[in-house]
Amino acid sequence: MNEKKPETLADNLSTSRNYELNKVRDNSEKEKQREDVNKLKAKLEDFKKKVVKKFSFAKVLGVLPANAAQMFEEDEAMPKEITETKPTHLIMIIPEEQYKNLNKIKQEVVQIVKDSGENFWIHIKTAEVDLWNYGLDSKYEFIDSISASFPLHDDGFLGALRVANIHKTLVLNWLNVGRTRYVATYAIGGSLVRGTADSTSDVDTFIIIDDTDVKRMSRIELLERLRGKIVSEFVKEASALAGVKNILNVQVYLLTDFWQNVKDANPVMFTFIRDGVPLYDRGTFIPWKRLLQMGRIKPSPEAIDLYMKEGERTNELVKRRMLDAMIDVYYGIVTPTQAMMMLSGHAPPVPKTIVEEVKKALVDKEKVMTMKELKTLEKVVKLFKDYEHGKLKEVKGKEIDDLVKEGEEYSKKMKEVRAKLEKNVQENQAEKIDETTFSLMKKIFGNKSKEALIAEMNKELIKKGKVQERMLSIVKEVSNLKKKVKTKKLSQSDIQRITRDAFELIDALTEYSQRKELVSLERGIVQINYNGKKAEVVATEEGVFVIFSDGKLKKIENKKFVETTREKFEEALSKTKEKLKFDFSSDVFETLRKELGEFKVLM
Repeated sequence: MNEKKPETLADNLSTSRNYELNKVRDNSEKEKQREDVNKLKAKLEDFKKKVVKKFSFAKVLGVLPANAAQMFEEDEAMPKEITETKPTHLIMIIPEEQYKNLNKIKQEVVQIVKDSGENFWIHIKTAEVDLWNYGLDSKYEFIDSISASFPLHDDGFLGALRVANIHKTLVLNWLNVGRTRYVATYAIGGSLVRGTADSTSDVDTFIIIDDTDVKRMSRIELLERLRGKIVSEFVKEASALAGVKNILNVQVYLLTDFWQNVKDANPVMFTFIRDGVPLYDRGTFIPWKRLLQMGRIKPSPEAIDLYMKEGERTNELVKRRMLDAMIDVYYGIVTPTQAMMMLSGHAPPVPKTIVEEVKKALVDKEKVMTMKELKTLEKVVKLFKDYEHGKLKEVKGKEIDDLVKEGEEYSKKMKEVRAKLEKNVQENQAEKIDETTFSLMKKIFGNKSKEALIAEMNKELIKKGKVQERMLSIVKEVSNLKKKVKTKKLSQSDIQRITRDAFELIDALTEYSQRKELVSLERGIVQINYNGKKAEVVATEEGVFVIFSDGKLKKIENKKFVETTREKFEEALSKTKEKLKFDFSSDVFETLRKELGEFKVLM
């Protein structure tokens, strides 16, 4: 079934056509061009080296598409005896400032061609005039052909032109179908038009869409849909097809909005009309350009009044920006101060109470800030409060300069405060880890020195395989932690690593301590090994419980495992009489074998 042709721009927005190569770049011609170029590659490479060495200022040297030959031959009125030899047409683009040397350049290039013995014909164009005159004369197919040239040498100009031309083709193939022509103008500007574009230059393009028949959607909705396709989707596709790194900047305007902006003397529109070059135009852009050159496009009286009022608002705008600068300084002081409060273990204070809380925490307690910094903080907080309450209407330039200077000094001080606080935090953290670890070890092994406790842990826990071997190196590192923190031999990442390891050590010691306490009550406990895993079977007056290595609990009832909780287990332990041993019945072992498979009792 044939797709129904869109009748309006709104209809067209619902269609989705992919990129189609134009006549110069259709698939068959493109493939033929590639084969022909491959045959001449070695000879073209030698020719390119000679030309670029002789004329280092050359911007582009490329092979024109084969099916563009007749077009260029007719445009330059080449002799029939030359065209009948079917030469390979080359394009060379030079800067405009070399125009005065054009005849000399042509003669020397022609001589290089003769010396090569190849049937080449080279077209030499200036970037800023000759090339763009094709656009101004509505000869867009010439620009299409040049952009499709096979590059022998390119300083970035040809790549920038290529990505713009491919993007134009995508837009035209989407919006200009059959008799419908919704693209009024596709033009380029910026460094590409000035002839200064290179491989890093942005490519600036303007698209004007005829919206005069749009009745079923608002301008805002129409623009959003157009930009979603033209800017978001087509820019990515064009960049990928062109294979360049140039960023394509696309501005999309509706025809009615564009003309209104021109009447309102929008400088962007005036510049666009004055400097832009159309890659496609339906007959609107070039007349605008001529009218502007003739001085016939003039701002409306309303636009003149608007611009005059802007001048009258200067003083008001300056005052507004001075107040904005004061607010920026305020946040530049208050925000890092709140960060320091968080670092010291406090919640970030609100502006209303920040001065009081900072004095208490950072000045009086931590002693990392002085009253000088506190006064700076107090000053900006008062200014901001006055501004919020409408009391502060204006700030002088000198006051802003003084505030900025104080803010810079304050910022430097905050960096010092941070270093001091981090050291304090590290020392407190090291003290806490040391105290927790060795208090727990004393509980297990008795009140001994650190060295004796470490030796006892190695003997009773490490060598007997009750805790991992790596715990020995961790406990040694913990024992030296306070000393290293005070001498600043540890980075913040080292502190974080040791803290993480210390918590793992504390967990292992805590688990061992709890097991030891459980055993000391001489209650019935049996360790078993099944499928490479361990579990403990604990007999209580309330029944038999199974504790798995991952912390899960089960209770044996009616010869099967049933769900239970830690609270019920602890309650059962508390009810079990001390020093009372239990015998495990055969039912318990039978249930364990049924639920876990074969197992071994560990002695």
